[in-house]
Amino acid sequence: MTDQTVHEDPSAHASGNAATDKFKGESVKADTTPERARAIYQDVFKAIGEITHKHQITYDEYRVLKNWMIQVGEYGEWPLWLDVFVEHEIEKVNYDRKGYTGTKGSIEGPYYVEDAPKLPWKCEMPMRDKDKAATPLIFKGQVTDVDGNGLSGATVELWHADEEGYYSQFAPGIPEWNLRGTIVTNENGEYEIKTLQPAPYQIPTDGPTGWFILSHDGHPWRPAHLHLRVKHPGYREITTQLYFEGGEWTENDVATAVKPELVLDPKKNDEGQNVVEYGFKLDKED
Repeated sequence: MTDQTVHEDPSAHASGNAATDKFKGESVKADTTPERARAIYQDVFKAIGEITHKHQITYDEYRVLKNWMIQVGEYGEWPLWLDVFVEHEIEKVNYDRKGYTGTKGSIEGPYYVEDAPKLPWKCEMPMRDKDKAATPLIFKGQVTDVDGNGLSGATVELWHADEEGYYSQFAPGIPEWNLRGTIVTNENGEYEIKTLQPAPYQIPTDGPTGWFILSHDGHPWRPAHLHLRVKHPGYREITTQLYFEGGEWTENDVATAVKPELVLDPKKNDEGQNVVEYGFKLDKED
C-alpha cells in the first residue's frame, strides 16, 4: 500500500507545547538541600547583577526580557530553549565530575519519547515509504563494558529526524513511532540497524526561541545527528548524539553539543548505502 500520510509544517507553538506536555508528564525531583539551593540561587542572582552593571541594561531592555520570557512559556518553548542553550553544560559537568571513562554523552534534547517499540539486534527502523526513498544508513556496533566484554541484552534506543528535519510525535502527519525504536543487542552485545541518513534541520524559528536567535544575528541550525540512549542493568546509562564527518553545521552547532569523539564517518557500500560502525562502552554504575 502506498504511504498516504499528509505532511504539514509544524509550528513552534505546536511543537513547543508538545515538548512541554511531555516534560510535565514526567516525574522529576532532585535531592537538593536548602543550603545547596541557596548557594546556587545566590550565585545566579550575583551573575545577573554583574551582567546588568557590566552592560548597563536599560529598563526598556528589561521589559523586553520579561515579555520574551512570558512568550517562551506561552509557546511551550522552555524545554527547547534550555535544551539548546544550557543542557550541554549540564551534561559535561556530570560526565567530568564522575570521572567516567566509557563513551561520552551529549544532550538528550526535547524530542525523546520513552517506550519506543522493541526491535531485534538486526532490524530496520519503523519508517514510511517516503523515508525509504532517502539515502539508507546502516548503523552497527557493539555495546561492551570498559574492558571490551560484550553486554548481551543491552538496549539501544534510537530516534532521529526524517530527511526533512521533523520528529514523529512533534510534527503533524507523521506516524507515532516513525524512526523510533528500542533495539536489543544479541548475545555478543551487537546491533545492526538500517535507517535513513538524517539531514541538518532548523530548530523552530517562528516563536520566541527563534526571535532570541534573530536578536543577536545567530543561526538556528543543528547538524544531522542520531539520538541514542544505551542501557544495561548494573551500568551507567549513556544518552548521546552522533554526528557526521564533514556535515553542514557540525563545526557550528547552535546547541554547541558536537564532540570529536561523537563524529561518524560513514562509507558507501556497493549498494549505495552509507555504512558506519560505532560501539558504546559502559561504565559500571556508581
